[in-house]
Amino acid sequence: MTHHKTKTLKTASLALGMSLAMSAAFAQYAGPSSVPTMTVKQLLDTGKDDQHATLRGFIVSHDGGEHYTFADDTGRMKVEIDAKHFPAGVKIDDKVRVEISGEFDKDLVGKAELDVKRLSLAR
Repeated sequence: MTHHKTKTLKTASLALGMSLAMSAAFAQYAGPSSVPTMTVKQLLDTGKDDQHATLRGFIVSHDGGEHYTFADDTGRMKVEIDAKHFPAGVKIDDKVRVEISGEFDKDLVGKAELDVKRLSLAR
């Protein structure tokens, strides 16, 4: 195989891999869910460790790394959001209403946060 064909094949393989990765990033389930939509107050007051929950409200501050503060009309709580969960090409600030779903992490003493697995614009 000539150098030119090898280079073209590598480029084509890279492009295919990138397009598959990008389409996977945009794919997400949008149908009904058995995970309850709650308020921050409800989750903090009655949530159990490892419980799945959905919240609607605003990300009001970035607290460093993957740590943010989330708020709705009932209160505020810490959330952890991996950068890959933010929608590509969408500016999210403290005025954009979002829906987050994830696993509640509640220690016996003090710490309570939602480990976000899905983030989307709220409808």
